[in-house]
Formats: sequence, structure tokens, C-alpha cells
Amino acid sequence: MKFIIIGKNIDVTPGLRQSIESKLGKLERYFTPDTEIHVTLSVQRERQKIEVTIPVKGGLIRSEQESSDMYVSIDLVEEVIERQLRKYKNKLIARHQEGGNFKQEFFDNQDVVEDDGEIRIVRTKKFGIKPMFPEDACVQMELLGHDFFVFCNAQTDEVNVVYRRKDGSFGLIEPEFS
Repeated sequence: MKFIIIGKNIDVTPGLRQSIESKLGKLERYFTPDTEIHVTLSVQRERQKIEVTIPVKGGLIRSEQESSDMYVSIDLVEEVIERQLRKYKNKLIARHQEGGNFKQEFFDNQDVVEDDGEIRIVRTKKFGIKPMFPEDACVQMELLGHDFFVFCNAQTDEVNVVYRRKDGSFGLIEPEFS
């Protein structure tokens, strides 16, 4: 695995680098040797934050954690990433046993904030997208920890949205142009 570690408002010391590589290095059984793990460390006031993004076949495994101590944040993010990887691996195994085709690609949403009655888009992300089945989009949404997920439906070749309902089940929005 290749680690790409970036520090924002913090110097990446050899101790931090070693801690990250040893904690996340335990997960190497899930990856090929050329997998790149992107790690961003940042400090904002008293908060020590780590963001980890790992590309997986057709998607991303991502987590961010913060605490008052960077080493605690590293421990927390390692636990979350490992849990997400186990869930992803189990989904791949289940899909393979069903004989289905497990295609997926990541497409992130926009964060919208309402401020004094005005709606402002504060962040925009663009990603290439490949068709996927609604069930696969639900898995990707869960892995990312989002409440909804925009994707291209492999069955209809149209843009759809899956979302988590208040009762914990999933919903699918299929827009129709009028």
C-alpha cells in the first residue's frame, strides 16, 4: 500500500507517519500493493482531524474522525475504515454468490446550508460515474455514511437517487422529465 499523507496546519512528523502506516497497514490484506491511501491531517483550534480515503473497485471507502489528540483520531479512523471494509467485503461475497455483476462507481452530493433565509451551496464535488443497480447504490451510500446517493441506474440508464427513510428502510427516486 502507498500512503499519501498531507498535513494542513500541522507538520507530519515521523511519529505521526509511523502511527498512520502501522494502524492502517493492518488493513493491507484487503488491498493490492499498489493501492493508494490518501490521508489528510488537519488542526483547527483544539480539534485534531484525520480524513482517510481509499479507492476500492468502483467506489471509495472514506472516513473522517476528530478528537483533541491526533493519535486518538488515528485509532478511531482505523476502526471505522476496518468496519466499512468488512461490510464491503461481505457485500462483494454475497453478490458473487448470487451470481450477479457488482459494478459501482462513486458520485458524491452537494452540501447545502441555509443561512438567514438564503440557500448557499458551500461545496461541490464531481466524479465520473458508471451505471449501478439501486441495491449497489444503497451499499455505497452506507459505506460513505450519507443519507442519500445519486447514481446512474444500470437498468434504466437514467439518473436516480436512493435515500434512507425515517423508518430505516431505503427509498428510490426516479425523476421523470415533463
